[in-house]
Amino acid sequence: AYAIGNTFRFLERLLATRIRTEVVKKMRAHFFDNVTRLQIGFFNNQRKGDLISRFTSDMGEIENTVLNYFKSVIKEPITILVYFGALFFISFKFTLFTLVVLPITGGVVAAIIRRLRPQADESQRAMGRMVNILDETFGGMRVVKAFNARTYILEKMEQENDRYRQLNYSIGKKNELSSPLSEVLGIIIVAGILYFGGRLVLNGTEQLDATKFIVFLALFAQIIQPAKNFSNGITSLQKGIASAKRVFDVIDLQPVIENKPDAQTLTSFNREIELRNVSFAYEKELVLRNISLRIRKGKTVALVGPSGGGKSTLADLVPRFYDPTQGEVLLDGVSLKDYEIESLRKQMGVVTQESILFNDTIFNNIAFGLPHVSEADVMQAAKIANAHDFIMQTEKGYQTVIGERGSKLSGGQRQRLSIARAVLKNPPILILDEATSALDSESEKLVQDALVNLMRNRTSLVIAHRLSTILHADEIIVIQNGEIVERGTHEDLNRMNGLYRRLSEIQKMEA
Repeated sequence: AYAIGNTFRFLERLLATRIRTEVVKKMRAHFFDNVTRLQIGFFNNQRKGDLISRFTSDMGEIENTVLNYFKSVIKEPITILVYFGALFFISFKFTLFTLVVLPITGGVVAAIIRRLRPQADESQRAMGRMVNILDETFGGMRVVKAFNARTYILEKMEQENDRYRQLNYSIGKKNELSSPLSEVLGIIIVAGILYFGGRLVLNGTEQLDATKFIVFLALFAQIIQPAKNFSNGITSLQKGIASAKRVFDVIDLQPVIENKPDAQTLTSFNREIELRNVSFAYEKELVLRNISLRIRKGKTVALVGPSGGGKSTLADLVPRFYDPTQGEVLLDGVSLKDYEIESLRKQMGVVTQESILFNDTIFNNIAFGLPHVSEADVMQAAKIANAHDFIMQTEKGYQTVIGERGSKLSGGQRQRLSIARAVLKNPPILILDEATSALDSESEKLVQDALVNLMRNRTSLVIAHRLSTILHADEIIVIQNGEIVERGTHEDLNRMNGLYRRLSEIQKMEA
């Protein structure tokens, strides 16, 4: 019998562990899936560290509390109900009396729970802020050291760390208080039952003789431990419930930009991209005003102007990272909203000023998002991007791991890998966002040559601070304060004696 009991306990725990790990795995998968579907604007407003904390710390809290205590919360009430059924059978009226007294315990525990959940939620937020500080510190370690900001960062972390400690201490104190408090209240209730039940037996006013009363007490005593377990389980669940809420707040978010039910697949780009009377606002701040623009197939259109004028925002509308607040963006005469997002972006390649690379091999970074690519294709793309020579000089060639965000490479090398990635994708439309503005002259020359190779026979939308890089654009659009103030070729704009010419002269003086 002992062996059988142990076997069943083992099987029960094995099943519970499997369920627990499977549930958390599926929650993580749903969380990550939904986060990757959310619009770019979500990440501008959300702390990255907080999202990481929800994926790690909150998920761990769910696994350790909600799923561990789930058995207590489900099993113990059934046990309590069975015992109360037996008590009702012994004495209906006396059992009703105990049911009137028991809610006192429940009320005390409920009061503790009401104070626990907000603190548990704030505790997880504090953890999110600490993870965010870690992420920013590790990513910006050069700046931290260069500006002797270590003390500042340490103080910032100490504040959040101490806040987290205070919250967890308060939560732990309430958790520890609930158990002895439940026991004391249980003893008081048993004492009350002994007193009133004993009087009823002695006075003979109730159909409850001494034998039944002893049985009643014995059964009621069996209720105390399950009730205590249930109370402790509910109290311990609060931190897990707060974590679950934070996780499901993200899982339940609906993407602002998603496919229409009848969206059509874009198979090719044939004529032009058009921005028609487009305005755009971040929340209430208007950053683009009534922009109208056509980019014909095979042409290069450049966006220039002072920083903060809206150039990058305008470029982000083309791959539908954002939707315009007013007006519409069309491709071949069809609104972008009528195309499947994936098929739309398949027609486009993006190269930005900040090269987005991953802690993986050079090969996988160039082939990113493109399965079943041959090594020959990757090498050809790297050659077009002027990257092949430096790749072959690395330790393992195309199989060299480049570190987090490409930290083992120079700025020009990272940029050329980004260009090679765009070359390999071979899109008909290119969006180049200030792709050479952060490079030295030698790197800029290599990258600029790579960009010329990349842009050949493609439709290109180019953003540049260095006007020398877009002299041969078919049309240059000058944007200031979210509006188009000038447009034309380099020669046309120089003759206008306006903003473009002033910017050009300033850059010549700086050179």
